[in-house]
Amino acid sequence: MGETFCSAVSSSLFYRVQPFCGGPFRVFLSFVLSFVLLSESVNVTYDHRALVIDGARRLLISGSIHYPRSTPEVAQVLERFQGWGLDVIETYVFWNLHEPVQGQYDFGGRKDLVRFVKTVAKTGLFVHLRIGPYVCAEWNYGGFPLWLHFIPGIKFRTDNEPFKREMRRFTAKIVDTMKQEMLFIENEYGNVQSHYGSAAKSYVDWAASMAISLDTGINTCNGFYCDQFSPNSAKKPKMWTENWSGWFLSFGGGVPYRPVEDLAFAVARFFQRGGTFQNYYMYHGGTNFGHSSGGPFIATSYDYDAPIDEYGIIRQPKWGHLRDLHKTIKLCEGALIATDPSYSSLGPNLEAHVYKAETGSCVAFLANIDAVSDAVVTFNGNSYHLPAWSVSILPDCKTVVFNSAQINSQALKLEARYMKSLVQTSSEAWSSIDEPVGVSKSSAFARDGLLEQINTTADSSDYLWYSISIEITGDEPFLMNKNQAVLHVESLGHVLHAFVNGGIAGRGSGSASNAKIILEKTITLIQGRNTIDLLSATVGLQNYGAFFDEWGAGVTGPVKLKGSNGTADLSSRSWIYQIGLKGEELGLYKGFNKSPLLWSSHSPLAINKPLIWYKTTFDCPDGNAPIALDLTGMGKGEAWVNGQSIGRYWPSYLAPQSGCADSCNYRGVYRADKCARNCGKASQTLYHVPRSFLQRSGNTLVLFEETGGDPTHISFAKRQLRSLCVDAWSWDGPVGIKSGAVLRLECPYPTQVIASIKFASFGTPVGTCGSFKHGRCRSENALSVVQKACVGMKSCFVSVSSESFGDPCKGLAKSLAVEAACA
Repeated sequence: MGETFCSAVSSSLFYRVQPFCGGPFRVFLSFVLSFVLLSESVNVTYDHRALVIDGARRLLISGSIHYPRSTPEVAQVLERFQGWGLDVIETYVFWNLHEPVQGQYDFGGRKDLVRFVKTVAKTGLFVHLRIGPYVCAEWNYGGFPLWLHFIPGIKFRTDNEPFKREMRRFTAKIVDTMKQEMLFIENEYGNVQSHYGSAAKSYVDWAASMAISLDTGINTCNGFYCDQFSPNSAKKPKMWTENWSGWFLSFGGGVPYRPVEDLAFAVARFFQRGGTFQNYYMYHGGTNFGHSSGGPFIATSYDYDAPIDEYGIIRQPKWGHLRDLHKTIKLCEGALIATDPSYSSLGPNLEAHVYKAETGSCVAFLANIDAVSDAVVTFNGNSYHLPAWSVSILPDCKTVVFNSAQINSQALKLEARYMKSLVQTSSEAWSSIDEPVGVSKSSAFARDGLLEQINTTADSSDYLWYSISIEITGDEPFLMNKNQAVLHVESLGHVLHAFVNGGIAGRGSGSASNAKIILEKTITLIQGRNTIDLLSATVGLQNYGAFFDEWGAGVTGPVKLKGSNGTADLSSRSWIYQIGLKGEELGLYKGFNKSPLLWSSHSPLAINKPLIWYKTTFDCPDGNAPIALDLTGMGKGEAWVNGQSIGRYWPSYLAPQSGCADSCNYRGVYRADKCARNCGKASQTLYHVPRSFLQRSGNTLVLFEETGGDPTHISFAKRQLRSLCVDAWSWDGPVGIKSGAVLRLECPYPTQVIASIKFASFGTPVGTCGSFKHGRCRSENALSVVQKACVGMKSCFVSVSSESFGDPCKGLAKSLAVEAACA
């Protein structure tokens, strides 16, 4: 991830998988240019208009899903991909996930890459496998394993033999695991390349030579918009490998989202201007389980405002509007791949691109790229209304089938149904263990000076203790009245806790934009021996930027005691270090009852105190709706369910009060900070608990609370549908050619049917899902027409036209707004 750019080396590895009837899977492999079917092969090349698969040009629409951010339930999501207009599923391969220890590989559980590919096989789609080995992706350390950092003489992402040697070995392992040939892909290098100097060119040349030896050297574009991108050769197709469907969530930030009107506009513009391959990043966001998130400060949720949300639920109207776009693009595919477009100006900020094939087929894109004003244009003798910042697609150069700003798909209004009974709210149901303050493990060691955290822990834990003892006689120059002094600590963070003689003295944290911490607290010392314990915590390692592998963490100093008459610098003195927590060493996250530190069930339960472990049990929620743990009331820490980490939590870190709005104008250039929700609130309170993590009863929930919270306030919530809505436009107005718009309602779960119609209005309804109201123009029979067509059905279709509802206001453009309930 990063700013819009064209990647320096972006060849790709494609698999197309489909089952033999009653037999094993066949796997096709493509280095963009060649598919391999075990002993058979299918010819794949490219030209300036498209990838050419077995002699036929193909226009491909792709969506990203990261298998480790999903769970086995993703199979149910993928099974529903058929008919969604996608041709390709894209995923990264995460090096540190599969080789956490050098030479020791892990492909179990969510790490099962082969199972993921076989799951995609059931959909008949291609797999775009991006091996990396650098992935960025808001993933811890950019996907590099930490042991790589300690190889003598290594330098990341430059012309460095130790680095290239390890890259070759890992890439070969992945390709061998997939029983295919070798391919290199280096991701997101173009926008940091200049920082590496002359070595960057030789590195890119080396990487490219691997690709070119396989005829795969196609450069591509990543960004919010790629319609202006041109490949580095007129003989190569125009490919968009990351179209950012939203943005990632940071602890301490608002929840970003991208209006679907803008996303659809960007896609339509890309194909309007000659695009041939487009991938949504992300199409299904998922969850950063465990310590997989990078950043730092990347939240546990990786929802990304994707068309399929973190829980595997389709996000409407984004999903449906894009589905309609995909279907329209596919209607146009024959003409789009047959020729280059002709361009004409229809006025200021008004463009037309026309594709005419020798077969006689004709496709037109009419674009209004003005961010403010709608327009009426004349094209082929007809008049068309073009909303600001929109593209209309005419598959026959006459009829508008799709406009990026006019949404005709349904919207879902979800609710989190809370079930406090599943987690015992009485203090008697919880047990706890205090995490010792300071050094408590036999593996502790002494060093002079302050150690950098990542080099010390190798990311084996988020935590590193720094401990020092000092003798106070009472006449030290840094002492103030009552034996007080100012403790000054500087840290690269990401979080710092200071304890004096076992008591909390202060804490500080950085942010996604600045991880540095400067802590100054007045402390009270005693005559004799005093202990100062500093606990440094990371919140995901850096994953992006030039030389990001050299960015440090931890207490870098200075550490001082300051008073009115002098200062004592403790930085270079002897410190005692402990990597990780005592509770981690004892496996408390597994919920074991047998350990040197016994779980205590004494009442009252200790609450709102730092460094404490909590445990309780609960039964699995009934039904099959996705579930989440609401950790409102907790501070910062990590949660485990049946020994599996559901990620870091930090509900006490609130987003800024400013920067959000009730609605976001989709018109105009989108930026990552343009649209946000949840200002002044916790960045994340709901944490995904996959049902595959659970058993029917007797599940164990363990929390490590770092800053202080009250676990009796937490609850589980089901992510359930409250309403589904559609606001579909009719093209019966005086401007534009009637397109026969059709409203479609469909319940999201297989066992549901449409139980009732809460609202229906044809004319000029206003409002949004859950708050629709009739406008001044309305048809009297809209409710009865929709009820007759939809109630009791899994899905239904209603023509959005005056023929269906009558014309309550001739000469006006009209829409049909419907809100329904499923059961």
